[in-house]
Amino acid sequence: MEWWVPLLMIVGIFLLLLAVGLPVFLAFTAVDVLGIYFLWGGSAGLGQLIHSIFSSISSFVLLPVPLFVLMGELLFQSGVFVRALDTLDKWMGRLPGRLCILSIGGGTLFSTLSGSSMGTSAMLGSLLLPEMEKRGYHKTIAIGSCMSGALAMIIPPSALAVIMGSLMEVSIGKLLISGVVPGLLMAAMYVVYIVGRCTLQPHLAPDYSPEKVPWSEKIIALVKHVLPFGTIIFVVTGLIFAGLATPTESAAMGVVATAAVVAAYKRLSLAIIRKSVESTLRITVMMFMILTGSTAFSQILAFTGASRGLVELVVSFPFPDIMIVGVMQLLMIILGTFMEPVSIMMITFPVYMPIVKAFGFDPIWFGLLTLINMEIGMKTPPFGMVLFVMKGVVPSKTTMLDIYRSVTPFVAIDGLAMLLIMIFPAIATVLPNLMKY
Repeated sequence: MEWWVPLLMIVGIFLLLLAVGLPVFLAFTAVDVLGIYFLWGGSAGLGQLIHSIFSSISSFVLLPVPLFVLMGELLFQSGVFVRALDTLDKWMGRLPGRLCILSIGGGTLFSTLSGSSMGTSAMLGSLLLPEMEKRGYHKTIAIGSCMSGALAMIIPPSALAVIMGSLMEVSIGKLLISGVVPGLLMAAMYVVYIVGRCTLQPHLAPDYSPEKVPWSEKIIALVKHVLPFGTIIFVVTGLIFAGLATPTESAAMGVVATAAVVAAYKRLSLAIIRKSVESTLRITVMMFMILTGSTAFSQILAFTGASRGLVELVVSFPFPDIMIVGVMQLLMIILGTFMEPVSIMMITFPVYMPIVKAFGFDPIWFGLLTLINMEIGMKTPPFGMVLFVMKGVVPSKTTMLDIYRSVTPFVAIDGLAMLLIMIFPAIATVLPNLMKY
């Protein structure tokens, strides 16, 4: 049997099940059960499937996932970050589009504390959009700036990066750290866009005179309401970079540091803890349910020779290597318009990773490109999850078309950032290469 026959059958059945509305987890499970039963010797193969499911989620390297999610939920449910936004607002001065810049700055800072893109975006939208509307900010620039919370998918601690590192079998610590420079670069590009557009089109963000605040009050507020979060950033990102803690150890200490900061603000209660744990369980179970189907799926492709045949076909193309990477990323962007990130990785990585290894690409660089790609998918219509989150917090008269228009320039900036990182890989690899392990 030619290698492309089982490939078309396996992928075709999977896509057909998705098309009829079957959840991703059930679609993966159905394909795994059918494939293993008919290709691996019936009941004996099903026994191997159970072993694959268990081994795929019993890995120690996945432990940071619920811990990173719990960190963000504690901060989100307690509401302690609101005061940090108020403090940053005092430092903005009279910059064009200052509330949009505040949204981007707050989103970037909160992304260093939380791995939840949707939670960060929801917080920014609910806090800042009413004030932007009151000040006369246009929807096309206000809503998009609040989606900067999606940077939480790139800047550590990123739960998605942990799952990706496990699938790619690379250093999770290096993959986490690789998102620092690109994440800050993207935030800076957002700010440049906001300032430039608001300067050229002042009516989009009407100027107003903010209340004058003494320097002493600014510094005191900064020390009281912003610097404590630096402890969390150091415990999570700093210790990983310095090689003093593994991602799992830093995630555990990050939860303790987050709880300590929340307690210092007198916002830690049993109700907050309960809500945070419940939300963490829901998010983690959703991720792991999809993850369980990935190992068996990739094993089926490898057993039938589909993965090897596809790699040999791609390697034989007379195209530049970087163009192959571009095509791979473009396909994931297309998938991102109707699927969520973990599902996309489950589908593509069993095929992509052998190609990446065959061409000798840096897996950390490729992984970072994919993280940005997943961030774009969260903001692209028609099914980007952050779009639906924003719809839930914007005024009722705002349509989905308004949200699409507002996010389009930011998606274009993300695409430009991906292009820059493809051309200059050092943007993603400079910090991981400095790590001690």
